[in-house]
Amino acid sequence: MSLTAQQRAEKSAQAMWADDQASKWAGMGIERVDEGSAALALTVEAHHCNGHGICHGGVIFMLADSAFAFACNSRNQATVAQHNMISFIAPGRKGDRLLAEAREVSLTGRSGIYDVSVKNQDGQLIAEMRGCSRAIKGHLFEE
Repeated sequence: MSLTAQQRAEKSAQAMWADDQASKWAGMGIERVDEGSAALALTVEAHHCNGHGICHGGVIFMLADSAFAFACNSRNQATVAQHNMISFIAPGRKGDRLLAEAREVSLTGRSGIYDVSVKNQDGQLIAEMRGCSRAIKGHLFEE
């Protein structure tokens, strides 16, 4: 039986999520996945905040990086980050629901480029990340 692109993305996400203890530990949840895209959300809790009382940049980066990971693995090809760059635009605050939306910009051979926007519940831009991926050997599930 042949899978549609959407089915493959969903099955890939399920396989990754089963072993993704870090994203679960941080309190993230998958909102949606599709071929080349993914959205993950996180509600900022006290333990996510730094000494300034705002969401730690590493937590925001982790959310963006996880959305990037689900987007670039959506074709059932094992893929890892090659390098990422993030720009913080505004602070996330305790109680904010942050949504990281990743979308594929380019996929050529084994290399991909993805843009990730992190926004709060009001649509305010919190951060922008660009991630570059590299496909490696292996798959997330048997087809």
